Amino acid sequence: MTTKTTLASVLAASLMAGALPAAAENLDTTSLSYVGSWSSLSLYKNFEKPFWETHIPEASDGKISTTVTTFDQMGLGGGEVYRLMAKNVIEVTSTVADYAVEDAPELEGLDMPMIAPDVDTARKVANAYKPVLADVFKQRFNGAHLLAVVPYPSQMVFCNKPISGLSDLAGMKVRASGRTTAEFLEALGAEGITLNFSEVPGALQRGVIDCAVTGSLSGYSSGWHEVSTHLYPLPVGGWDYVITAMNGKKWDSLSADTKAWLTRQIETNYEDPVWASAVDETKEGIACLTGNGECSRGKPGNMTLVKATDEDFKNVHKYLVDDVLPAWAQRVDQTWVDRWNDTIGKVTGLTASK
Repeated sequence: MTTKTTLASVLAASLMAGALPAAAENLDTTSLSYVGSWSSLSLYKNFEKPFWETHIPEASDGKISTTVTTFDQMGLGGGEVYRLMAKNVIEVTSTVADYAVEDAPELEGLDMPMIAPDVDTARKVANAYKPVLADVFKQRFNGAHLLAVVPYPSQMVFCNKPISGLSDLAGMKVRASGRTTAEFLEALGAEGITLNFSEVPGALQRGVIDCAVTGSLSGYSSGWHEVSTHLYPLPVGGWDYVITAMNGKKWDSLSADTKAWLTRQIETNYEDPVWASAVDETKEGIACLTGNGECSRGKPGNMTLVKATDEDFKNVHKYLVDDVLPAWAQRVDQTWVDRWNDTIGKVTGLTASK
């Protein structure tokens, strides 16, 4: 059975399970307008769109109707959506947390480079930090309510030049997936470049940048394997968590029953399936990019897979402790540093300080 078939079965089963009690609940008759993440990527196609467009109306027995689009279909870059939500222009929205760090630097604490080497640790990090994120959204975005935190596949390094490990990135221009990733790359001796996701393939092809960071399957879906030759598979860019929130005005308008129902639906029928898919999508992304393993998504590439060295892991810890965490701590109040240490710090064994 292919990964794609397995994921579809898991999602279908969870949707059916979540739909059963809906008719018996006292739900509001209302509508929700949802603006999702990148329309071309599997997160939106396989999870966001089916959940908001089909599952919510059906599970609510038609009491909750929805309209669904994405920020790129609206001509937005992704970083504006929480601001528009705070102004009550958007009711419910999802975007990559790193896109909104100029408005809320506390979000950077969620996704430090290489801090979660596997998906189990990544979810422990996300769950630990959720209460902090909930307070951040209330304070930064006009009472907005946190709904979900899900990952893209592991954020890897694509290069169009040969590399044999992290140290080879020194001197190269690397498109970072966020500010902390850029700081990590600069600690390595690379130049962290800010570039819109959609502009990366052309920049790699023209030699404007040497390498770029994104998820394995995201990179395959967007053709990065056609303009790069080497793949470093550890999460240099973290997991590019996508956060969903609802504007405070809309959340406050819902009844307690509807809030509780929607919270359960999101956890069971959106968050859980996305997290369950993260391991398989990361692995299949690597298979599709390199040709090593089964690729159900299309014609596989032939990128060279670079193995991490013991020296890489030593350097990662050093750069996190000496460079990335202190830089982030300077951008936020001490209260948020303390809360990071009490949550993610306890999961990872790391300590942030100014």
